[in-house]
Amino acid sequence: MFTGIIETTGTIEKADVTPANTRLIIHAPRLGLHNVAIGDSISVSGCCLTVVEKTAQTFSVDVSQETLSLTQGLVQGAEVNLEKSLRFGDRLGGHLVSGHVDGLGTVTAMEDLGASWRLEIKAPSELKKYIARKGSITINGISLTVNSVRDLNDGNALFEMNIIPHTHQVTTIRGLISGSKVNLEIDLVARYIERMLS
Repeated sequence: MFTGIIETTGTIEKADVTPANTRLIIHAPRLGLHNVAIGDSISVSGCCLTVVEKTAQTFSVDVSQETLSLTQGLVQGAEVNLEKSLRFGDRLGGHLVSGHVDGLGTVTAMEDLGASWRLEIKAPSELKKYIARKGSITINGISLTVNSVRDLNDGNALFEMNIIPHTHQVTTIRGLISGSKVNLEIDLVARYIERMLS
C-alpha cells in the first residue's frame, strides 16, 4: 500500500527481457535503499513491484509481460517516480494507493499558468465513472485531486488537475506533453463502493 506522495525519481538503468518476464535494474541513489529488503514493494511510476535484488544505489524488480502490456514508461532509460510502501503508523499524506494500474490515459494539455500548471487527461470509458470532481486519482504513481471532469461524445472522459510547483519539480510530471501516455489508478474507495453496490 502507498500514498501517492513521491519520495524521489530514479532511472531504469537496464531492462533484461526474457520470454517469461522483464527484469528492471533501477538506479535510485536518493531513495534510501539501506532500509529496503528483498521482498519489499516499491511503487515504480504507479506500478507496485517487488524488490528481488539490490545494491547500495540500485534495486531490481521482475515485471510480467501482462503488467508491461497494461502500463507505460517501464523501459530502459526512462525516469520513474518512486515510493516505498507504507509502514504501520506512517503518515498518509496523499490517499490510499494500491499500485495496481487500472488503465492508460492520454495527456491532452499541460498548460503553464505561471504559478502552477493545468494538466488535462483523457481517460478511457471504462474508468470514467470512477473519476469525480474533488476526488483522488493516481497519475504515474502521483496522488492528485481532480478539479473538473466531463464526459465526451466518444464515451471517454476529460479530467483536469492543478499541478503545484513542488510536484512539478520533484516528479516526472514535468516531462508530460500533449499526447503522453500515463498510468492511471482510480481511487481505492470508489472501487470498493462499486463492488458493494453491485
